[in-house]
Amino acid sequence: MTRDLVIGLDSSTSATKAIAWTQEGVAAGEGRSPIPLSKPAADWYEQDPEDWWKSACLALSDLLGQVSPTRIAAIAISAQRETFVPLAPDGDPVRPAIIWLDQRCRDEVIWLSDRVGRRRIHEISGKPVDTAPVAYRMAWMLRHEPDEYRRTAMFADVHGYLTWRLTGQFRTSWTSADPLGLFDMQKKVWSEEILPALELRREQLPQTAPPGTVLGHVSEAAAASTLVRAGTPVVAGGGDGQAAGLGVNALTPNRAYLNLGTAVVAGIQSAEYLIGRAWRTMGSASGEGFCLETSLRSGTFLVDWFLDNCAGGADDGEGRRRLETEAASLPIGSGGLLAVPYWGAVMTPYWDQDARGCLVGLTGAHSTAHLYRALLEGIALEQAMVTKMIEQETGIGVKEFIAIGGGAVSDLWRQIIADACGVPVKRPRTVEASSLGAAMCAAAAAGWFDGVRQAAEGMSGELTGETAPCARRVARYAEFLEVYREIYPQLRLTYRKLAKLARG
Repeated sequence: MTRDLVIGLDSSTSATKAIAWTQEGVAAGEGRSPIPLSKPAADWYEQDPEDWWKSACLALSDLLGQVSPTRIAAIAISAQRETFVPLAPDGDPVRPAIIWLDQRCRDEVIWLSDRVGRRRIHEISGKPVDTAPVAYRMAWMLRHEPDEYRRTAMFADVHGYLTWRLTGQFRTSWTSADPLGLFDMQKKVWSEEILPALELRREQLPQTAPPGTVLGHVSEAAAASTLVRAGTPVVAGGGDGQAAGLGVNALTPNRAYLNLGTAVVAGIQSAEYLIGRAWRTMGSASGEGFCLETSLRSGTFLVDWFLDNCAGGADDGEGRRRLETEAASLPIGSGGLLAVPYWGAVMTPYWDQDARGCLVGLTGAHSTAHLYRALLEGIALEQAMVTKMIEQETGIGVKEFIAIGGGAVSDLWRQIIADACGVPVKRPRTVEASSLGAAMCAAAAAGWFDGVRQAAEGMSGELTGETAPCARRVARYAEFLEVYREIYPQLRLTYRKLAKLARG
């Protein structure tokens, strides 16, 4: 019996993808299944964890109808980050899972940071105080649903939940634990300072392990539901962001991954533990070092919003191509129009939940194509700004971006980013970098490589294309960047006043 494949099980916000990979990093089969999302109130986003499991079962069953289960050496998980579900002692959900998009915990950000200290939370968790980490939504539950909170026996992240369903054990990867904001990044344990502030005990959280560690083995019950053979090792992968960085072998400081997805997330490898406001510090999915990550909530979310609401429904293939062609013919700076892309507030580098998007410089001469280009340029200028801040504060210089996610298919967007940031933007062999990153962890655990880092080198493959910056355009964008930097500081107080009025 030849076990020549590993599975990367990628459970994202919208779907589960189960992909079988060879030792060379070539996909041998794929199954996928959607995951429903509910929005019960403004700024609330929830999911039923049973849907995570059902989707995983369907994706795995689909895959294993294409390749024999006897060929699978191991399975590893990558999963949406900053999402949790509270479970009763019998494993049933106490309430629906609260996912990373959710922003109900604005007041709890202040409440918890007052209890622990803003600076101390940043030092321990690597994350500046913000609504993104799970810790603040757990604080919301403690304050608003205290009975349900105290009935909770296990607060599980998505990786930990799926590991439990597959193996019967609540275990998770370091790099799925650290986005929760409860993990001591240097000690690699649940924080002894943050947990008491949330009235939590360590046994209410999954056990943690380095990426590439065998967490358990597929149970007979899980085998019947997924078609994965009972006894197959289940391996620690990580959060989908870090797994994507691993999947494109972005394990040196000079190479950063750039996910042009729903949000725009870039990650830069650092051997040292560094904290700063221009980034949030995550663990590397290699299990070695750290990832300095920038995050802008408005990525393809903003592009799709514009196409749906402002471009006459141009979100079909032909309409989008036509708009891209028109926007590509326009000069840099969209005719003196700048967009600040804070449609979902701002994380790095300002961490301001009251910030909002704006367009500066509109005139009657601007067309739909000008607006579209301005949005793409605004995201690119934002990325250039935070990347330069990291370089100035740490001395780490990015020499190339490896672009993944749905937005990476846009030639125009890649060119704008290359010119605004002044570095080449390259594309990997596969768009499924998160699944491949998880598969690299599985391959290391299966003994195919000496470690996860070696698996990344062996399985990532050659890059398929390069979008090079143009010196003339780089210089022009640098001029616009100077103006762009001035906009948010001048609007900070205005944003605060508008937010107060909007809340009544």
